[in-house]
Amino acid sequence: MAKSKTIYVCSECGYESAKWYGKCPGCGEWNTMNEEIPTAPSVKGGVGNSSATLKALKLNEISQDAEKRISTGIKEFDRVLGGGIVQGSLVLLSGDPGIGKSTILLQICEYLGRDKHILYVSGEESVSQIKLRANRLGVVTDNLAVLAATDVSSIVETIRSEKPELVIIDSIQTMIFEGCSSSAGSVTQVRECTNIFMHTAKSFNIPIFVVGHVNKDGAIAGPKVLEHIVDTVLYFEGERNYNFRILRGVKNRFGSTNEIGVFEMQQNGLKEIENPSQLMLSGRPKNTSGTCVACVMEGSRPVLAEVQGLVTATVFGTPRRMSTGFDYNRLAMLLAVLEKRAGYYFNNMDAYVNVVGGLRLDEPSADLTVAMALVSSLKDAVINEKVIAFGEIGLAGEIRAVSNCEQRVSEALRLGFERCIIPFHNYKGLSKELKVNLDIVPVRTVRDAYKALTEE
Repeated sequence: MAKSKTIYVCSECGYESAKWYGKCPGCGEWNTMNEEIPTAPSVKGGVGNSSATLKALKLNEISQDAEKRISTGIKEFDRVLGGGIVQGSLVLLSGDPGIGKSTILLQICEYLGRDKHILYVSGEESVSQIKLRANRLGVVTDNLAVLAATDVSSIVETIRSEKPELVIIDSIQTMIFEGCSSSAGSVTQVRECTNIFMHTAKSFNIPIFVVGHVNKDGAIAGPKVLEHIVDTVLYFEGERNYNFRILRGVKNRFGSTNEIGVFEMQQNGLKEIENPSQLMLSGRPKNTSGTCVACVMEGSRPVLAEVQGLVTATVFGTPRRMSTGFDYNRLAMLLAVLEKRAGYYFNNMDAYVNVVGGLRLDEPSADLTVAMALVSSLKDAVINEKVIAFGEIGLAGEIRAVSNCEQRVSEALRLGFERCIIPFHNYKGLSKELKVNLDIVPVRTVRDAYKALTEE
């Protein structure tokens, strides 16, 4: 009897090889090649094998009806989804263990269970454990059916017979398709199971939520093709030391990407925060140097955050540079620009930057805020708490224009700020109403910005 041929598949990127490698040739990771037995594709037929003739529709023949969306009852969740759940969509929800993935899905079931039949499939917990969590969260709907199973074929048959209006799979790494000989959570199993759920969602026009685990680097466990198969990818972010959770959309075929929803973890579940700017700025110190307020765009929403800088004489041969919530390399560049172009010297000083509240500022508009917080600490000069600053800093020390300036200034005005330091090239595009109600100061260079910030 002929011996079955085996292949080696990388658990990180899905690279396949006929022989084992210690280091994956595809992604460069070590000890990720796992032995698997190749199986026939789960979907029968293929190019040239089907006898059915498919009819293509012309673009003007396709119905132009607006896509039907289902509200989850949580405004922040709907915002990230683009307005609600789209019928027949496959949504992947991922995040660190214990961050609240299963919690928020059960909270959605409480609202949708009023008039819709929901099927919750768990491969990790028993039905009694899910019942305990539901009691803690106050989920008492009668339209929620719970199934503890891992066999994909049986789950699909249950969906076919019960015809639920929403399906939740928790989690995809525990699902098993009998047509694959590999273990649960392997690259092949995750890919095949996700494909089956994708075809099920499209065939029955049922939205399906799939919970995904993450690896040690924070990326979704399994092959990268998993993110290509699904319609929407949502990440739950948050630090263990903070109660805040950020739901970020990184892929959405039915809405904009990079939208965020902000939540607070409480004893009875996740509570949505509709005004994250006000929460991020609560508890700001008064009459203290080294603090300034930034305004960044998270999708279509302007978010204000406090940036703190601390500059102190070093006791080491090489000054230390540390940042929390801001890119380290960007910090090093800003310090070099401040020294070369503006005359603020940090060569014998330790420099620390912290973004309050666990938020991460990846947008270039935060450059000016970080620079002003550092110079304020260096000079021990207090920046007025009613002043906000944003703008991108170039290597010549110039302040460059940023996008969505009017939305940022409007948010600052709404939260009670009195002066706004903005790039000079953004000033002309602002409405007259904002110019009348707020003291807007356009600046060209870093030095001009610091003078405007410290003026009374």
